[in-house]
Amino acid sequence: MALTRLYMAMSLDGYIAGPDDRPGQELGRGGGRLFNWLDRRESPGPDGQVFAEAMATRAVITGRRTFELAGRWQGDHHDGVPIHVLTHHPDDEPPGSARYYTEVAACVADARAAAGEEAILVHGAGAAQALLAAGELDELEIHLVPVLLGAGRRLFDGHAAELRLTRRLDGHDATHLRYRVVESEHARPTQE
Repeated sequence: MALTRLYMAMSLDGYIAGPDDRPGQELGRGGGRLFNWLDRRESPGPDGQVFAEAMATRAVITGRRTFELAGRWQGDHHDGVPIHVLTHHPDDEPPGSARYYTEVAACVADARAAAGEEAILVHGAGAAQALLAAGELDELEIHLVPVLLGAGRRLFDGHAAELRLTRRLDGHDATHLRYRVVESEHARPTQE
């Protein structure tokens, strides 16, 4: 079964975007610093490895806010993989390979079917929180950046889970930490 894996850059103080994230300033003030490690995404080192793994995923799950702030990826996140967008308001027709979902279970089921045995890339705090609350988030790949943003958008305010570190890679400008969700309020039992 395909794993749902959140890929998220985060400051040391837990922010995934700086203050005032909005169209035209998608990462908020100072939030672009969280993605400096991507300058080495084509390198043979850890940054390149993590980026290649993200691009090898066979489906994407995202929240509507992230989808819109990213310009809807013009309907193609990478390699034509299906984009599953969680939303409360499916009020228009999404472009390209994107499809709207109002129910987490249906979204994850379709993403797993599309991904086969490969991982599913999860984007955005809203999608991650919804999947975690539904017991459908399997792993977190956190790109921890040595900066304190001081304010902005947090990843998991109000959510609790037990995590197990399964990998640590020291990149040029980020430490890439992979965690397995061991237990959350609604999580499925972990297969060891």
